[in-house]
Amino acid sequence: MFTVIKTGLETSVQDFPGRIGFRDQGFPPSGPMDSWSFRLANRLVGNEVGCAALECQYIGPTLAFEQDAVIAITGANMTPKIDGLAIPMWTSIFIKAGQELSLIFAKVGVRSYIAIAGGINSQPWLGSQSTFHKAGVGGIEGRALQKGQHIDWRSVELNNTLINRAVKSEALPDINNDKAISINVVYGPNEGWLDEAGKAKFLTEPWKLSSKSDRTGFRLEGPTLTFTDKAHNKSPEHGSEPSNIIDQGYPVGGINLAGETPIILVNDGPSMGGFINPFTVPGCEFWKLAQAKPGSQLYFKEITVQQAQRLGREQTEACNDDKITNQ
Repeated sequence: MFTVIKTGLETSVQDFPGRIGFRDQGFPPSGPMDSWSFRLANRLVGNEVGCAALECQYIGPTLAFEQDAVIAITGANMTPKIDGLAIPMWTSIFIKAGQELSLIFAKVGVRSYIAIAGGINSQPWLGSQSTFHKAGVGGIEGRALQKGQHIDWRSVELNNTLINRAVKSEALPDINNDKAISINVVYGPNEGWLDEAGKAKFLTEPWKLSSKSDRTGFRLEGPTLTFTDKAHNKSPEHGSEPSNIIDQGYPVGGINLAGETPIILVNDGPSMGGFINPFTVPGCEFWKLAQAKPGSQLYFKEITVQQAQRLGREQTEACNDDKITNQ
């Protein structure tokens, strides 16, 4: 096990793909925001890609290991160290009993992932170990790590083949501090509620990522959009605002027009409500959102569903075991 010395900012247990099949009961999938980095972390330590690991955001934790372990750190660069000595990212590392792993502020990106050979051991809830903070379920007691907690991982035989494994350069996500980020979107399910000028404005003008963003939704600040006639001339049950619609199911990644504020519904987002979603961010693009800092300028580019599916397959292939090499 390890002991939590410093918690970081809402460090939580997640697994991939999360809690699937319960949106009709109001429970989102949760799971890692940057599933590309998450899956590679697990690959590095010899786990299945979906094994439970830690997601850290903005500020990482300090953990005291009470048994030998093999770990890997991926995603945002939080300057990981063992007993004060820097260790490489995207590489599997042996950590001895009695040593401390520490992460600090993210220098590049936002979210880091800590995988441990064997995977975090916690009680699944509705088939997943992923933490859903707002309902207080999953993970460790349904919440982020707490100071002084003792966290177990599943026992696994440690050997030299698990150590000094690295991700091939062609399989790495391009995590950087660029202020301008291009995000692919697909049309729908409610694109017919925006007029052509409104759709063009959304796809051509920059949107600022608000600091009022979390694992429920990423809020965007930008231009005022315009709507078709049916958004203004509709039956009362659709609501008074042009973006109101009779309650419907929301897709994960839906760009929800809550009044005039677009909100990208991410991993812990609601499953239904009464606003339109004219565009959807496909899952293969979530890693970009996960690593985008508040204040970033997001530019949206329309692609087809088929193109999004192809990008998703390429990302999955980048997380295969053949993309890991022994140094």
